[in-house]
Amino acid sequence: MKELFQKVTENASYVAGFILVIIGLFVVAVIAEKLVQKKKGVKEPLFYTRKTAVIGVFSGIAMLLMLFEFPLPFAPTFYELDFSEVPILIGSFAFGPAAGVMMEFLKILLKLFIKGTSTAFIGDLANFVVGCSFVLPAAIVYTYKKTKKTAIAACVTGTLFLTVFGTAFNAIYLLPAFAAFYGMPLDNLIEMGMAVNPMVKEGNIISFVIACVAPLNLLKGLLVSTITMLVYKRVSPIIK
Repeated sequence: MKELFQKVTENASYVAGFILVIIGLFVVAVIAEKLVQKKKGVKEPLFYTRKTAVIGVFSGIAMLLMLFEFPLPFAPTFYELDFSEVPILIGSFAFGPAAGVMMEFLKILLKLFIKGTSTAFIGDLANFVVGCSFVLPAAIVYTYKKTKKTAIAACVTGTLFLTVFGTAFNAIYLLPAFAAFYGMPLDNLIEMGMAVNPMVKEGNIISFVIACVAPLNLLKGLLVSTITMLVYKRVSPIIK
């Protein structure tokens, strides 16, 4: 805990930016949720007792799942697959996009308190933003009309957003930020990709994210969507 507070103090400006991103995404989620409710002619409080309790429980489950990561043969070892978005997507389908963003935030917050940060919050911000890029659009689509066909469309939409945004985000922000944090040339990270994936070209960050990051995000979106579709209807009555 002491180490975490020390890192927060040392990186106060970065943490402040992190908080602004969280607030911004939450505002987008709330606006989207209210617009859908208005169009459907329904009114529902943003948070109530059962909803808050489920958000807390699912955030804890997501954090635990986040601790179990699996390496992939086509990407360097610093990219791993986890299933922490499964309970968050289920909770988002049940309670809307604002709940989804809240669960993503609580997942990261719990992880920081338990494990701290080894990347000066760079990886934690990335996990939150990329997770929201999947959960937020999927929840918005499903909230508009809660049918099986819409659930499939929501999962497809979320997976596409995750793949496109996650890939671009890595190229534009995450990889350069990691290179700067570890004090190494960006080409060193690209070389790590070349060592495991022949499609990665020397000095070419675009080939790196297309060959390593895009398949990872696409695979995660498909797996999380499939699991959610299989279990959501079974757990939905319990949640509500």
